[in-house]
Amino acid sequence: MPPDRVRARRLELGERIRAAREHANLTQEAVSLRTGVRIATISDIELGHRAALIDTLFRLADGIGVPLAELVRE
Repeated sequence: MPPDRVRARRLELGERIRAAREHANLTQEAVSLRTGVRIATISDIELGHRAALIDTLFRLADGIGVPLAELVRE
């Protein structure tokens, strides 16, 4: 189990991904189809339950249509 500060940052990242996805009017299913990332993985990342690999973040950013920097900013 990661430290609390890591879990909190993971949750913030997930919230930014969800907000960007919703702003683009995309469902998790649509992002999954665009990226090849499983819906369960997208859900886990958005909820902060899973650490996202950088390759997955690249794919999500491209699939949502936002710069990666927008998702990982602090």
